[in-house]
Amino acid sequence: MSRTVLILLLTCGVAVGCAAGEGTGADYRERMEREHADDRPTPGAAAGDPARQGVTAADVAYWPGAEIMGYLAQPAAGPARGGIIVIQEWWGLNDNIRTMARRFAQQGYAALAVDLYEGNVATTSDEARGLMRHAMERSERLEENLRAAHAYLESATGVATVGSVGWCFGGGWSLRTAILLGDELDAAVIYYGRVVSDDQLATIGAPVLGHFGSEDRGIPLEGVRAFESRMHDFDKEITVHIYEGANHAFANPSGTRYDEDAATQAWTRTLEFFAVHLDG
Repeated sequence: MSRTVLILLLTCGVAVGCAAGEGTGADYRERMEREHADDRPTPGAAAGDPARQGVTAADVAYWPGAEIMGYLAQPAAGPARGGIIVIQEWWGLNDNIRTMARRFAQQGYAALAVDLYEGNVATTSDEARGLMRHAMERSERLEENLRAAHAYLESATGVATVGSVGWCFGGGWSLRTAILLGDELDAAVIYYGRVVSDDQLATIGAPVLGHFGSEDRGIPLEGVRAFESRMHDFDKEITVHIYEGANHAFANPSGTRYDEDAATQAWTRTLEFFAVHLDG
């Protein structure tokens, strides 16, 4: 498939809602706004975990020619097992996402947390709403951002394999990264992100793992099942887990809907998935 056609397909997925069961991009934004209407990330809530042990981490300029800083966490000793593009929730690249990058580094991965909001971080739902809307209006720039992250991980850390993981807004972009990069990506994990069920999925070359809450009204389960079915139609490797009783953002310890049991189980499954597909 040509790059021009692929960009058109990806743009369709954001702007006019090509995905069956997912509605338009505006529908998705409205659902996310409803899900997070009374939510607020708790500053520092995720900073107390021991994820700094055995890890080196620093802000890095990962996109040549663009003044955008990401956050790279790596194991302090020995080469990385693989690379992971870590994609923010709708709040932005905040302390919670940095902590998640360090947790992956503790497991032996070079984890690059990208910044799709280009230096902006939301602390209220109103701020996040505006940042997400602005980002969704320039999907091609976000695509180039993720391409740059993939190239940086390979060149700067020397990893042979690269996967992606994202939550909420970033979960949808983890899937989009798999669509965008095709066989260049080795694994993709989606935490309650927007999914599609159209021909975009034909370009995916990586196995995909999805985590979704049964009570999530922002990401309807009928859309998740349509996505899963369409992936099977294209003979793509897909595993979907539905966590009974869990809501949207159930894996965010700095949010108001954190479900420790579901989050722990999803984390274990994510590590097992990356171990299979990123360790070569």
